[in-house]
Amino acid sequence: MAELVFFSGTMDCGKSTLALQMHHNHAARGRDGVLFTRQDRAGNAMISSRLGLQRRADEVDDTTDFWAEVVTRRTRGRPVDYLIADEAQFYTAVQVEQLARVVDELSADVYAFGITTDFRARLFPGSARLVELADRVEVLQVRALCWCGARATHNARTLDGVMVVEGDQVVVGDVAGGAGEVAYEVLCRRHHVRRMTARVARATGPSAQTLLFDDDAGDRRGGTAP
Repeated sequence: MAELVFFSGTMDCGKSTLALQMHHNHAARGRDGVLFTRQDRAGNAMISSRLGLQRRADEVDDTTDFWAEVVTRRTRGRPVDYLIADEAQFYTAVQVEQLARVVDELSADVYAFGITTDFRARLFPGSARLVELADRVEVLQVRALCWCGARATHNARTLDGVMVVEGDQVVVGDVAGGAGEVAYEVLCRRHHVRRMTARVARATGPSAQTLLFDDDAGDRRGGTAP
């Protein structure tokens, strides 16, 4: 029985890698699939993984109708057994409803991949609708890590390494931006609330020298501090 599955997680947890792996596995068993993406960091009509994997895909925009996309392909003779829908957080709520209809009425599996919340820790419309409609929501098991080593649960937008909390919900960037460029970083909830990125932590954290106590220094000199 066909199903709509939403694979969610923060950045750096392997969503696009899994999307490409699932496509490979299904295609290797003779199933016909169509890959979709929207605003991938690698450019238009591309699914890319930070591990270096890339594959061409159909670019989604606000006019994309997934029901029509599948019906058109089947009319032309393609079976279309499944859809891979990457960067699904950027899809509209209506497009997610179209994906659900494809599952229910055309019996095609839909595997959607995306982050759940934006840099302000608010749900993306596409992700919210997927949570509401999906047959299954699976959190990816590869844990992204905050700079402190704790599990990263939030996505932060940065400018010159400083976290920003205002601006458009969708601004394409990567995990490494140059001077004056938008970038993104994953943080644990505690450091997201404190707006403490890795760069800020390095700038405000104590140096190795300030961690040395007087008696420690005296011990290394062979004596005892007064």
